[in-house]
Amino acid sequence: MRAVEVRDVSQVAEARRTAVALAEANGFSEGDAGRVAIVVTELATNMLKHGSGGALLIGSYEDASGAGVECLALDKGVGMADVAMSMLDGHSTTGTPGTGLGAISRGAHVTDIYSAPGRGTAILARLQRGSQRLSRPKNQPDYGAISLPMRGEEACGDAWCRKEDAGGFVFMVADGLGHGPLAAEAAHAASRSFQGLGPVAPSEMLATMHAALRPTRGAAIGIARFALDQRQVVFAGVGNIAATLIDAGNVVRRMISNNGTVGHIAKHMRDFSYPIDGTTLVVLTSDGLATGWDLGSYPGLWSRHPTLIAGVLWRDFNRGRDDVTVFVGRAEVE
Repeated sequence: MRAVEVRDVSQVAEARRTAVALAEANGFSEGDAGRVAIVVTELATNMLKHGSGGALLIGSYEDASGAGVECLALDKGVGMADVAMSMLDGHSTTGTPGTGLGAISRGAHVTDIYSAPGRGTAILARLQRGSQRLSRPKNQPDYGAISLPMRGEEACGDAWCRKEDAGGFVFMVADGLGHGPLAAEAAHAASRSFQGLGPVAPSEMLATMHAALRPTRGAAIGIARFALDQRQVVFAGVGNIAATLIDAGNVVRRMISNNGTVGHIAKHMRDFSYPIDGTTLVVLTSDGLATGWDLGSYPGLWSRHPTLIAGVLWRDFNRGRDDVTVFVGRAEVE
């Protein structure tokens, strides 16, 4: 994923070129890449008109709904009082034709918007090859993530990944010690080790990864398993990966991570089990994100697309001096 700052009109073209290049790399046809260009242009110009600029995050994705390019437009402007009204063609607060949000919605396979007066606007647009609109997959814990390097760095020292497991799904966030290429090497080693492991407990995964990361500078790692058949989340962590459970009533539970660095000193690796009922969000973040966030202060955000939630947290709580990863998963049990 790449962040493109959009503070003046000249940066709209950079955002468009970045998105089109990624679309072409993902096998998009010329026509589909053109659709990406239209959506990104509208996202960027809307930020300039209504939010005094912001950041456009551009990356690829692959999950149960398919694969493609995702774009997140994040600003801290005045926000929208009525998102549904703003989506209608012809509605404008700046004297323009008022077709921007409609064009985004028509061009994307998935669109989600979170905005509130005085709280800025966040828009997620996901585009795939072809124009067929896809319905949201059911009976799947959906997820999304933001993972970006510190400003001025090309390599991201964080990593996250997901895989299916017996009775559920397993997610991992790794934060390589420090930042830059050596931190990225440690995070990538964690991902490779994680993907190669069988269906064992998160603590056992950490123990194996501890040995695999010895040649690297080490990493903080958090692993959460959605054991849907047992109606629980099992978590094991070493280091400063913050792990949080949030239910529909904004009841917050902080999951426990032990001190240490995977690959160097990690004396305690223990599984902690947390019962879940109904729908629960699992949020894992590296320490590039400040810990003072509270979804309760964003009415309605809890129910939005996980990638949109991750983007809002990145926008408002990014410390600005380290790599940042925000992973959000939604576990649903009957």
